Amino acid sequence: MIIRQLNFKTLQRIPKQRYASCSCFNSFRHEHQPFDQNPQPNAASNNRSMLNYLHRNLPLRALDMFCNQLQLHLSHNIDEVTVTLAVKACQGDPKPGCQIHGLAVSSGFSSYTTVSNSLMSMYTKAGQLDGALLIFETMCYTDIVSWNTILSGFRTSEGALNFALRMNLNGVVFDPVTYTTVLAFCADHEDFLFGLQLHSLIFRSGLDGEVFVGNALISMYSRWRWLIEARSVFDEMANKDLVSWNAILSGYSQEGNHGLEAIFVFIEMVREGVGLDHVSFTSAVSACGHEMNLELGKQIHGLTIKSGYGSHVSVCNVLISTYSKCEVTEDAKLVFHCMNGRNVVSWTTMISIDEEDAISLFNEMRLDGVYPNDVTFVGLIHAISIRKLVEEGKMIHGFCIKTGFLSKHNVCNSLITMYAKFESMHDSIKVFEELNSREIISWNALISGFAQNRLCQDALKTFLVATMESKPNNYTFGSVLSAIGDAQDISLKFGQRCHSSLIKLGLVTDPIIAGALLDMYAKRGSICESKRVFSETPHKSQFAWTAIISAYAGHGDYDSVIELFKEMEKEGVRPDSVTFLSILTACSRKGMVEMGRHLFHSMVKDYHIEPSPQHYSSMVDMLGRAGKLEEAEELMSQIPGQPGFSLLQSLLGACRIHGNVEMAERVADTLMRLEPMESGSFVLMSNLYAEKGDWEMVAKVRKGMRDKGVRKEVGYSWVDTGDADGSLYLHGFSSGDTSHPQSGEICRMAKCLGLEMKILRENMWETKSLKMDSSSRPSL
Repeated sequence: MIIRQLNFKTLQRIPKQRYASCSCFNSFRHEHQPFDQNPQPNAASNNRSMLNYLHRNLPLRALDMFCNQLQLHLSHNIDEVTVTLAVKACQGDPKPGCQIHGLAVSSGFSSYTTVSNSLMSMYTKAGQLDGALLIFETMCYTDIVSWNTILSGFRTSEGALNFALRMNLNGVVFDPVTYTTVLAFCADHEDFLFGLQLHSLIFRSGLDGEVFVGNALISMYSRWRWLIEARSVFDEMANKDLVSWNAILSGYSQEGNHGLEAIFVFIEMVREGVGLDHVSFTSAVSACGHEMNLELGKQIHGLTIKSGYGSHVSVCNVLISTYSKCEVTEDAKLVFHCMNGRNVVSWTTMISIDEEDAISLFNEMRLDGVYPNDVTFVGLIHAISIRKLVEEGKMIHGFCIKTGFLSKHNVCNSLITMYAKFESMHDSIKVFEELNSREIISWNALISGFAQNRLCQDALKTFLVATMESKPNNYTFGSVLSAIGDAQDISLKFGQRCHSSLIKLGLVTDPIIAGALLDMYAKRGSICESKRVFSETPHKSQFAWTAIISAYAGHGDYDSVIELFKEMEKEGVRPDSVTFLSILTACSRKGMVEMGRHLFHSMVKDYHIEPSPQHYSSMVDMLGRAGKLEEAEELMSQIPGQPGFSLLQSLLGACRIHGNVEMAERVADTLMRLEPMESGSFVLMSNLYAEKGDWEMVAKVRKGMRDKGVRKEVGYSWVDTGDADGSLYLHGFSSGDTSHPQSGEICRMAKCLGLEMKILRENMWETKSLKMDSSSRPSL
């Protein structure tokens, strides 16, 4: 409950001291000549004239008329209605309003409830709630308008709800305006119990038939994402207006998983002949973006143009966003360039989707006089980080410092991610340490940065510190599980502990977590655990399907990959580029060339997914493994741009398998020009020549390595030494490594095992030879 104690004597003095002089009303007369030429004006005629001016949206003329009455000392023509109209003419401007307040107090008009209500309304519109409360607390009589005026003046939901409770305790009977205002505050504050109690009171008081009360209920439930309840209120409304339809439409549209329901509501609006406005079109186009329904989006775009809303800034903004989601960037650019007026949302959306021209768009935005906000910088920093423009990134960082945007957490988080993509974790840590307060999103950005840069131990250490300062969420665990999956020196026990924590926190059913868990288990060789996690996931998202398909593809289980892909299509889940990459990898390892070709063409034609260098690399690898080297080389020549390192290396590996020296030399030459210090190309060529018995070329290749200073990367292995010391880290070692304290004993054991394997192999050959001899003898 809000408790305020006021000194009433001080209240009586304040207006006289603050508003004693009315001479400054003359400024209004000099600027606006009187328009009322009534030769014998009285209070009623003056009030009618002032009201007429207000209805015609000419508040300054109404105010000038009031000033003229004061100037001519016609106080007998001023009554409480005149003062009320004069206050309304101020339109929330406290400067003339305060002077009229002083006049009302000195003349006694402040005792009228209507005058006090208008004064309180003026103060609340000016954002001066304390001034309004000062009047309210000294009113002799308050009506429902008085209470509603104060209620609407609160800027915080908590204060408004406490005041509504005070109204209830004082026996004030809520009217539709009260309910509408309080429901809006309940929606913001997510006070579920209070909102449900209000709904019950509305039903009992019979106000559920009021259209704008029903609209407020729909909006509240939609904000809470209680869409079933929102729809129930909508369906039970006897009368619906455009606001009702827009409320349920935007409720479905804002909740990304209900885009189809939003589309159905919009179609129903069109059939019912409901007059559509920019809110209707914005929600409908947004729903098309959620559902990736490009064709319907284009149809609604055409309807917006016919209805006269095609140039509305909010409609254009959501059209740009929808075309971008549907990967039709050119149409998004066309909408943007055809806009008459662009606001900060327009520029920010375009900067976010056009990574190539993001910097030039940002400069144009500033020249256009539009000031960027924090979201603009987030989009710009993301575009710079994707293109790895290090110098430009540093310049934007400096610009953020100068303009004060570094105080925004989302900007700092973007900078942390940007430097991580630049492989400069030192700068990421520096930005992180300069944060005044560290929320879990900032920790997530840092942990994810370590994981992306394969600094897995740093990622896990940061995670342990983060859990002591903040509550981890699904993104936190997603980054950690990714780090554990990629780490070679961290025990799977760490991942199992995270899995246990996720079960306790109730996050294990989250689609992101489910995908990250099964991906981690698959990468660490525990495909059975991956399968169990997938089967226990109640709502299998695209990410989960892709993760389990990738898991089986990584383990070379072609049959399971194809079976899962067919099941995924049957469930109506749309595969993405990563899904197809995993399937193509499985086809490559199995040697299923025709199936691979079919899936590659299906990806392009049926799913409209543009092949990435990784897709081409997988196809080249598949053709190369099957011995179709010329076809693989021809496919590589059709790839837009220069072939990447991984693609060339796949073809070189295939050349080595099939002994095509001539093609291998061409590919190796390109690879060595592209990455002159990469040892893989030299090693593959050396092995190829060795297999062909060309020892002269082997020596030449190795000499070339020495001359260029190229060194073969040392191979490492890791072994879990058990949990005797409770360590979660594996012991890593390389060839000839003697750093382990028990290295002598380990080497002796390895030598014994090697001898046993040799003896076993020789015995197997002898047994095989005996069987062959016996089979060659004639039977009796």
